[in-house]
Amino acid sequence: MKTLKKILLITVILVVVLGIAAVICVGVFLDKIVKTGIETVAPSITQTTVTVDGVHISALSGSASISGFVIGNPTPANYKAPYAISLGKAAVSVAPGSIMSDKIVVHSIEVRAPEITLEGNPFGENNLKKLLDNVNAYTGGGAVDTNKAAATPAEKKAGKKLQVDDFLISGAKVTARITGLEGEPFSVVIPDIHFTSLGTGPDGITAAELTKKALTEVITGAIKAVGERAKDIMGKTANTAIKGVSDTAGKAVGDNADKLKKGIGNLFGK
Repeated sequence: MKTLKKILLITVILVVVLGIAAVICVGVFLDKIVKTGIETVAPSITQTTVTVDGVHISALSGSASISGFVIGNPTPANYKAPYAISLGKAAVSVAPGSIMSDKIVVHSIEVRAPEITLEGNPFGENNLKKLLDNVNAYTGGGAVDTNKAAATPAEKKAGKKLQVDDFLISGAKVTARITGLEGEPFSVVIPDIHFTSLGTGPDGITAAELTKKALTEVITGAIKAVGERAKDIMGKTANTAIKGVSDTAGKAVGDNADKLKKGIGNLFGK
């Protein structure tokens, strides 16, 4: 009887020790697995380089943070900036019990003060538009239904279902280098981007769809903000050019400036 009790006690101790070891292994290796996964999967979505400095995950609390998440420029040789988007640091909160289920429930994703660069023509071709074209090509284009995933059956099978209760991107700054616009690059801040209740339906939302939705909002917001600022700079430049010329020449320049402003304004539906 005593022998049986000893065996049971030893078995319990071994189970506890193995459980602790498993938790430690998850803490040590899961971070590296996720980091490698991001750097492997994300480039196929953006068709650019994607690097991550570090990932820290607490499996017990369901919290995670990602630092140094950088999306490179498409065809980097064509641009001066080393990246298109740098997220700096992002915090994620996940329901621990959902990690091994069919749908991972993400309570919140918070990205603060990401840095974005725009090079080219905000009213035409630029690096951010090309990046968004790449993402659209990967996901098949079209609008994303956040409550019903639009992925193909093959993507459904391959992609993990997600539900994201709250997604906030705040303090995003865009540095713009406009083709044909003299002077140093200028910076603008875009309004906060806030999503709620993404993928609440039975089909959830895939990582690719979530990436597309977030990048679409960030990039369109960045292009619009830069375009508005560029329009203002162009207007001031045109007004300065009017000064010091004859009335006739001034009227001609003014008419052309008005046409330029009107044409640019039409791009924004104004």
